[in-house]
Amino acid sequence: MAATRKRTTVQSTRRPGVARLPEQSHGRPHAERAAAGRALRERSPRGAIADWQPADRRADPVDLLVANSAGRLEHLVPIRYGRMMANPFAFYRGAAAIMAHDLAFTANAGMNIVACGDCHLLNFGGFATPERKLVFDINDFDEASVAPWEWDVRRLAASFVIAGRANGFTPADCREAGWHAVRSYRENMVRYADMPVLDAYYEYIDLKKLVESGTDEELKRLNRKRIRKATEASAHLKEFTRLAFQSGSPPRIHDDPPLIYHESDPKQQAAIQRSAADAMAAYIESMPPERRLLIQRYTLTDVAMKVVGVGSVGTFCGIGLFVSGNGDPLFLQFKEARASVLEPYCGRAPFDHHGERVVFGQRLMQAASDVFLGWSTGTIEGRHFYVRQLRDAKIKPLVEVMKPVNLVNYAKACGWALARAHKRSGDAVMLSAYMGTGEAFEDAMAAFAVAYADQNERDHAALVAAVRSGRLEARPDV
Repeated sequence: MAATRKRTTVQSTRRPGVARLPEQSHGRPHAERAAAGRALRERSPRGAIADWQPADRRADPVDLLVANSAGRLEHLVPIRYGRMMANPFAFYRGAAAIMAHDLAFTANAGMNIVACGDCHLLNFGGFATPERKLVFDINDFDEASVAPWEWDVRRLAASFVIAGRANGFTPADCREAGWHAVRSYRENMVRYADMPVLDAYYEYIDLKKLVESGTDEELKRLNRKRIRKATEASAHLKEFTRLAFQSGSPPRIHDDPPLIYHESDPKQQAAIQRSAADAMAAYIESMPPERRLLIQRYTLTDVAMKVVGVGSVGTFCGIGLFVSGNGDPLFLQFKEARASVLEPYCGRAPFDHHGERVVFGQRLMQAASDVFLGWSTGTIEGRHFYVRQLRDAKIKPLVEVMKPVNLVNYAKACGWALARAHKRSGDAVMLSAYMGTGEAFEDAMAAFAVAYADQNERDHAALVAAVRSGRLEARPDV
């Protein structure tokens, strides 16, 4: 019966053509929406969420990785595989395309939202808002698109089980972390269902309060120190000291190959510089008019390539150094925006430009977004890009030093942040009514997370075998 249910779900999940943004049902009475949410359990019983078995038609995970690497910079793809080989957790971070394929074979209730698409625990963290408040939120939207809401929850829960295993935690501790991420998601969605629309929309997660709510005094002291360090000076002045050098005028970016570099061929480097300058006009047009005046106070002085996180290695990414007339530095990061890994299964997002898709997802789901966020098309091969500040008081989670209790507390924060993001495009009343007030939803998701963590380990082993056999080339960063 489980196999039949999965095959049926695949047919309803795959949508050719262009996906539509979620229709907003909030104009209907609360009771009517709650009844509609409970009725969706007939289509997808909550117990069915726990099911995970590789489908008969499951693609080879290595083939999916190779397909996802197509169009990336060939000399960087081996670094991607080298990073993913490190352990199953590193593999999972780069395997969003594999999991998107697998999620198409899982049960879903038929409610689509604007999903993050790569919702693992390291794609959350702290950063400064334009008002200079420190918030905790999702911070990666490269794969954002329209998809079933359960897909983000599944990927998040599994990431906690996998991270717990990487830290050497017991199976019970790993499952508990995934379970609490889902429970926090459900409980906060229930809370949002009863809140006024604007109150729910305006809510944000205060990073300092989140840190102080922790129970581990040692980790609290460490995080307080990291917050002070992130906010004690301008992020761009610190980045300028670390990444740039001033020898004459204008200043230039330091090379730190293979992760930060200028093209060795002067003609290629000049072409990249011209492409970046040409793309600036379209980037500025993508910004709100009041932000255009701000960016026009800076002049682009240098561009360098930059290798970024596991999932994006090999995409065309880099940093631009801008300087104002006063000599103030500004670092902007440009990242190639490719088709979301969700699109083969859910339909193309309703945007002609993938950079616009990413920017839309970020502006929608984050409580507050970067003032320099925008998109453009490069003149080299017509690649799509989105642009944002390189860093702005960015604080990453230190998962590798967490104890089991820390991982559980962090899971609760991520579940809260995901619920806050999902209710921006989904109906919290229908979602919470489907999940219910008991623990059936988190029990089922935790069972799936454990089973999928096992699958991830098998897929990691397949990558290692492919490299050792010579099928793929992998190399370390240095």
